[in-house]
Amino acid sequence: MTVDTDIAVVTGAGSGIGRAITLRLAADGARVVAADLNLEAARQTAAEHPGRIVAMDVDIADRARVDALRDRVLKDVGTPRVLVNAAGWDCIGPFLDMDAATAEKIVTINYLGPVNLCSAFLPAMAAAGYGRVVNIASDAGRVGSSGETVYAGAKGGVIALSKSLAREMVRNGITVNCVCPGPTDTPLFQSLPEKLRAGLVKAIPLHRLAQPAEIANAVAFFVRADAGFITGQVLSVSGGLTMAG
Repeated sequence: MTVDTDIAVVTGAGSGIGRAITLRLAADGARVVAADLNLEAARQTAAEHPGRIVAMDVDIADRARVDALRDRVLKDVGTPRVLVNAAGWDCIGPFLDMDAATAEKIVTINYLGPVNLCSAFLPAMAAAGYGRVVNIASDAGRVGSSGETVYAGAKGGVIALSKSLAREMVRNGITVNCVCPGPTDTPLFQSLPEKLRAGLVKAIPLHRLAQPAEIANAVAFFVRADAGFITGQVLSVSGGLTMAG
C-alpha cells in the first residue's frame, strides 16, 4: 500500500507521534520533510529512511521560522501535497496553579503552531489544486482533561480550526481532518507521575496505551486519495476511552 502523494511535511517529527507518522508515510512511499525544533532528533528520524526523509528545523510558535521552513521546502523539495501538524507541548498541573507564561506557551504551540503551518503552506497547496491536511489534536479537546485545562482548550481550538478549514479549502481540492489520540506511549506520557499514568491506562477499555504507530495508521488513511470524500472529520484513536459523539 502506498500513500497517494509525493511530498509530505510533518511537524514534531523528532519523537513520539510525529516520528511515527513520518516513518509511516515514508514507508508508504512519500517523500517526507521531518520538521522539528530539535534538528538532531529530526535527523535521527530521517536516518531511518535515507534519501526519502529530509530533516529540517522549525519553531512552529515563530511565524518567521515557519515561513523560512516553507520557503526551503518549496525551493529544495517541492510543493507538499500533505501537511501533518503533529508537534505539541503540555505542562500538567491544576489550572489555578498555572502561570500566564506557561498558559501562553501551551496555546501558542498547540493552537497557533498549526495555524502558522496552515497559513504558510496552504496557499501553495491551493494553487496546486490538491492537498491533505491532518491536524493532531487530542481527546482532551473533545471531552476535557483534569490537569490539562489550557491544553484541552487549545486542542479544542485545533478541532474547530480543522472543521472550519475543511469548509474553506474544499473548493481548492484540499481535505482537512483531525486525529485525536488518547493516552499514547510517548516521552511526554512517560514524564507524567506514575500514579497518573496508571490511572489513565486503567480507564482505557482496551486496558493499554496507544502506540504511536497506531496514531500514524489513522493519519495514513486520511492522506490517501481514496479518502478524498472525507473532510472536516474528527477521529479518536483512544482505545474507547472517549466514546463521544
